[in-house]
Amino acid sequence: MIDDNPTDVLLIKEAFTFCEGNCEVYVAEDGVYALEFLRRQGEFLHAPRPDIILLDLNMPRKSGLEVLTELKSDPDFKRIPVIVYTSSVTKEDIKAAYNHHANSYIRKSVDFDDCIKTAQSIKDFWFTSSVLSEP
Repeated sequence: MIDDNPTDVLLIKEAFTFCEGNCEVYVAEDGVYALEFLRRQGEFLHAPRPDIILLDLNMPRKSGLEVLTELKSDPDFKRIPVIVYTSSVTKEDIKAAYNHHANSYIRKSVDFDDCIKTAQSIKDFWFTSSVLSEP
C-alpha cells in the first residue's frame, strides 16, 4: 500500500485482517519510499515483492500518478496489478489513472464495514478469480 494518510492505512490494514486467509500489507508513506521498497534500495534490501499494489493519488514528494507511470513503464513492475485506492472520484483523476494503466480504481471509505467489503472484494478478485503473473 502506498499512502501517506495513517488513518486510511490503518482502516484498510485492519479490514484485510477480517478477510479469510493470510494477507500481509506493507506500507510506503509516499511514492519515493514506495519505489525504493519495490527496487529494494536503502533500508528495503530484503523487501518482498508485492502481489498487488494499492496506490493513493494524492501524496507528497511523488504523486500516485507519477508512481503509476514509473511502475507501468518498468519491465520489472509493469505486470504487478495497481489498484488506485483514493478519496478522489473526479472524472479527471479516474481518466488519468486508467490512461496511466491502472488496473482498477476504488474510492476510499471511512466506514469500516465498507473497508472490510472492499478488502474482501480485492482479495476475492485478485487472489481467487484472477491468475497473477509471476515476476
